[in-house]
Amino acid sequence: MNEEWKAIWEEGSDEERQILELALQAIRQRRERNSAFLSGFLGLKGEFVDANTYRFDVPLTPFMHNSLGVVHGGILATLIDSAMGSLINRSLPPDRYAVTTELKTNYLRPGKGQRLRAEASFLHRGQTLVVMQGSVYDEQDRLIAHGTGTFIVLKR
Repeated sequence: MNEEWKAIWEEGSDEERQILELALQAIRQRRERNSAFLSGFLGLKGEFVDANTYRFDVPLTPFMHNSLGVVHGGILATLIDSAMGSLINRSLPPDRYAVTTELKTNYLRPGKGQRLRAEASFLHRGQTLVVMQGSVYDEQDRLIAHGTGTFIVLKR
């Protein structure tokens, strides 16, 4: 396997080398933050905008593109879900966690450019069920995709 990695690094395309770099980034991020490998592949590093809004600013990479050269719809849905999940889970006490029970995504325009921004906020916050919204924007601040999600809050 090491020979195959070496051959891709030495003889592969720029895109193939970027995918190998992303794999290493995903492993590093998993080790440092105990995050999901997917989070590392996407380069997710979030921040609170305020107490009710969470944001990811992510670089577009070949990993995210579909065969048409735009961001895959599943990646856009993942960015929305990840932003919402990060917001709810970072706002819960340590003995609680939340998982997605429903996700609805509307795709409005192709994801293109160098970076995307995903933001999430609360719509309704009950004791057990939380309804949230999330949006993905391009570099020109145009809305690319919008979604809503329902999360269930559980005890650890």
